[in-house]
Amino acid sequence: MAAFHLAQVNIGRIRFPVDHPAMAGFMTRLDEINALAERSPGFVWRLQTSEGNATYFRPYDDDRVLLNMSVWETVEELKHYVYQTAHAEYLRQRQAWFENFGSTYAALWWVPAGHLPGIDEAKERLAYLDAHGPSPFAFTFKAVFPATDDADGLLKSFTGRGA
Repeated sequence: MAAFHLAQVNIGRIRFPVDHPAMAGFMTRLDEINALAERSPGFVWRLQTSEGNATYFRPYDDDRVLLNMSVWETVEELKHYVYQTAHAEYLRQRQAWFENFGSTYAALWWVPAGHLPGIDEAKERLAYLDAHGPSPFAFTFKAVFPATDDADGLLKSFTGRGA
């Protein structure tokens, strides 16, 4: 078992409420896309409510911002799911359902295997990436950093506090 897994978060501002007819293309395929993730090589975990998805979480003051978070074994496996499966088709249609986001909308970071990140942790990684750019604390597919054995020290060095 790997010592670290890859956490990812992505957010988006929906154009309409999730029950609006214009969101039907997104909502009707959500279970399918989530099930595809769960069957994909390298999948570990995803954030969800008892309804089976994360569309009911509203972690920002803006009620139209949705958050999606998952954990994967490797960058390559997550990247394959995102860009090489039916998820890629779903992603290409995102402008129909989501507004252009004016700031960082996705972040990756390493977590100790077995750790399931919380929403506050994900928001902190996104905010850090937005303010400081890619680093070992939060990065992107375009600027991947290797996992480090000093997760607590890394967190303290970037945020000024311990894990």
